[in-house]
Formats: sequence, C-alpha cells, structure tokens
Amino acid sequence: MAAEVPGPDEVAEIEGSALALGLVLTRANTAVYPKVPALQLRALHFIETTGPLTLTRLAAMLRVLPSSATRLCDRLQANGLLDRRPGATDRREVDLILTDKGRDLLERLRRDRRADVGRVLARMSPDGRAALLSGLREFTAAADSALLV
Repeated sequence: MAAEVPGPDEVAEIEGSALALGLVLTRANTAVYPKVPALQLRALHFIETTGPLTLTRLAAMLRVLPSSATRLCDRLQANGLLDRRPGATDRREVDLILTDKGRDLLERLRRDRRADVGRVLARMSPDGRAALLSGLREFTAAADSALLV
C-alpha cells in the first residue's frame, strides 16, 4: 500500500518547523564556531561516530576532495582536536582519531545542545512532546529507508 503524498502546504509547514528545530540544535555550535567551523565539526562528529577513519573515507563522507580534507584535518590537528596514527590494518594508510580535547569539545556541544532543546521542550505540553517524538521516530525510520534506496 502506497503512502499518501503530502501536499505542498504541508511540506512547507514541516520544512519551516524543521528549520526551527535545526536552529535550536545548532545554536550551541556558535559558541565554538569562530575556532571550529561547521565542516570541521562535521568531520569530528563523523570520526567520533564511526571510529578511526582514513582520510579518503572522511573526504567521501564530507563530500570534499581529499586535498580539502587534508587541509581540514591539518587545522583540526593544529588545534589539538584530532590526531593521525598509522593505519591499524594498512601501514600505508593514516587513521584519524579524536584527541581528548576533541571528545571534550563534542561532549560540551552535545550538553549545550540538549540544554537548548530541553528549554524549548519545556514550553510544550506533554502530549505535544510525545507527538513530536513519535513523529520524529517515524521520520527517522522513513529517512533511513529512503537513503538505502
């Protein structure tokens, strides 16, 4: 059974709400943005969630040229957020890993982001929060399956 296709007004309203959620979620990034730009934060998040990454794999995940990923990692390493080690399986490769400082930065961002989201959620009714969570879970499942196609 095919799902009903949402109308343009519904899609636009959801997009607007998603933008509001995105603004709340990224507000914490501004505390570190001058020092760590958004693309560098994404790189740190990828390395944190997937474990050690090669430079080639990180470049593919970020959708940038390997030379751009190299310069990005040079800056992260200069700031003490990232380290490079010989590859565990192939000594010709270099594994990118987070330093303690890099992990601490991401944890602080996560803590600040959750505090921002919590303040907004506190202004919602319990039923509204439950509906939002249910809808976001369903959206996540749909997005995950759509990305597999």
